[in-house]
Amino acid sequence: MLTITTMLLASLFMGSSVFAAEQTKSPMQQYVEAMQPGWNLGNTFDSVGLGGSEDPASEDETAWGNPNVTREQIAWIADQGFKSIRIPITFDAKTGPAPEYVVDPAYLERLAEVVNWSLDEGLYVMINMHHDSWIWVNGMGENHDDVLARFEAIWTQVAGHFKDYPRELMFESINEPQFYGEQSGKSHQELLDTLNLSFYNIVRASGGNNADRPLVLPTLYTNAGQEHLDALKSFIEDLNDPHIIATIHYYGFWPFSVNIAGHTTFDETTRDDIHQNFDRLYDTFVSQGIPVIIGEFGLLGFDQHTGTIEQGEKLKFFAYMLNYAQDKGLTHMLWDNGQHFNRRTFEWNDPQLYEWMRESWRGRSAVGMTDLVFVKKGGEVEDVTIPFEMNGRRFMMLTIGEQPLKMKQDFRFNRQTGVITLNADLLERLTASGEFGEQARLTTYFNLGAPWTFRVIYYDTPVFGAAEGTTVDFAIPVQYNGDLLATMEAYYEDGSFAGPQNWTPFKEFSYTFEPNYEENTLILKPNFFNETEDGVVNLKFHFWSGEVLEYTITKDGDYVTGQPVTN
Repeated sequence: MLTITTMLLASLFMGSSVFAAEQTKSPMQQYVEAMQPGWNLGNTFDSVGLGGSEDPASEDETAWGNPNVTREQIAWIADQGFKSIRIPITFDAKTGPAPEYVVDPAYLERLAEVVNWSLDEGLYVMINMHHDSWIWVNGMGENHDDVLARFEAIWTQVAGHFKDYPRELMFESINEPQFYGEQSGKSHQELLDTLNLSFYNIVRASGGNNADRPLVLPTLYTNAGQEHLDALKSFIEDLNDPHIIATIHYYGFWPFSVNIAGHTTFDETTRDDIHQNFDRLYDTFVSQGIPVIIGEFGLLGFDQHTGTIEQGEKLKFFAYMLNYAQDKGLTHMLWDNGQHFNRRTFEWNDPQLYEWMRESWRGRSAVGMTDLVFVKKGGEVEDVTIPFEMNGRRFMMLTIGEQPLKMKQDFRFNRQTGVITLNADLLERLTASGEFGEQARLTTYFNLGAPWTFRVIYYDTPVFGAAEGTTVDFAIPVQYNGDLLATMEAYYEDGSFAGPQNWTPFKEFSYTFEPNYEENTLILKPNFFNETEDGVVNLKFHFWSGEVLEYTITKDGDYVTGQPVTN
């Protein structure tokens, strides 16, 4: 039996062990972990083009749809629990002609203003050279000396401007470096090494706090392939500087990230991709004393909109990725181009996603196998079981709104297996109105972590109608009857795969097709027809309820007709 004295001694011993473990970490690893978690001020200073602002010094901030940055926005980000901010900067339109390449002084002052606001809020700050990487830096293979001269001129001015800023400000050399052409006689990796070395020498020689300011260096493409990691590791080791941080970007297993090739769920392949990438980062860098920042993360399908990935599957990805990154000592910085934090209303566009991210910073949450519960019209209503990965959490209660449901009468929970069973009587009551669509949200609470929510949906088999239109304006009338579309397949009559990415029959959600539940249509987009041959194309629509419906379209030049397939 443990005495109070024994428990106190054990606690002190454990605390000493934790302290000792922290002491074994390099100062730079501790610095990077103190940045956890991070957030990107995306599509702002990195945007390209004029936004119509009356303030010439900040007109580009609004070019891609976001408002001018304010002190209140930065304070709000800090209040939400973020410890660091990455400020992407595109210098292209803000530099003068050769050979001086003078950066607009007003632009530097505006950048400094936002950096100051961020530092005042206690945030670590990372600034970089951003979309210049694909606007002009990528031409270095064919225009080596001119690109290098411009790159060096910009960083000389930036380093000089910020040299006396505290070390909580760090510099990142270049975003997602990429190149074309090799007329310089150098490989793309050698070109990146040239830029990184030039950046390093300029900053270190510029005086002030730049002598030991943390510097962030990317892999080629900011890719986590082993060959790219090895190249950067070798480069960093040659510098022999303890104030260097490696960086990559991570947007998940690509088919899941954009919802293509049938990867509609957070499956084992998607999870393994996280393991493989982050294990490589840990083994190559962190275990060797080189800290790593995941400078951007998210899902690529969000470039269309955040609904391209089903909500529950999205939550699983974010929760697992964040937890695994933290387990490996990797600091993560959310890519946000305005899709997550609404910088006008100071609200999260998806509060549930933010809640799950916030809880993931602290530990693991219990995760349900699905967040969708379907009850079909005319079918026998049966018990529905949903397994959970409990992740050490303890079940507390299941509610509808603020009203707790009754154990045994409404549902059962098996503590040994982590399975929740929703009773048929409960589901029958919830769907008794006979209206299609979501009828209730049931929320599962645990002792720690984020709650998991089930959407109870009453539905019937969707009904497709005939359609005609053009390749730029083709919409199929659909009575969705409460069901939700998961994915679409496309085949020619000979069985070969139709449409873009013809290595798979499953097309990319939103890029090639899009359900419109409000207008009861399904849109086949020009992107689909641009890479589809004339003739008959057979489509299969897969719904989250499990329904699979077939449809046939015929393309004749720009003219398209469609008919449902009846069995």
